[in-house]
Amino acid sequence: MEAEPSAPAATPASTASAPPAAVARPAAFASCGACHTVERGAAATVGPNLFGVFGSNAGSKAGFSYSQAMQDSQISWTRSNLDRFLADPAGVVPGTRMGIPGTRDAAARSAIIDYLETLR
Repeated sequence: MEAEPSAPAATPASTASAPPAAVARPAAFASCGACHTVERGAAATVGPNLFGVFGSNAGSKAGFSYSQAMQDSQISWTRSNLDRFLADPAGVVPGTRMGIPGTRDAAARSAIIDYLETLR
């Protein structure tokens, strides 16, 4: 009996430029979802659509009328900047129209940011 030829070994995929694995929408995002959509191409509502927000410049997404303060903020939505903004929106961007006082729980902010990072 001849041995069957073995299949070639799988080559590991490079993860250097791969998008993050999908993360389920965290419970902490519930208050965000009251004002923000997250689906690719969805219209903005009270707040801008957050699809693709991670890594973008604040106040730059088409389809939403941002406050002048947000447009002038020169913030890039990095993990660190999102964390600071979610903790204290008005303290980070005085004049923002985002109407929540902030999310004090660091673990909740981290879960929200993890989720936003997957929306690409």
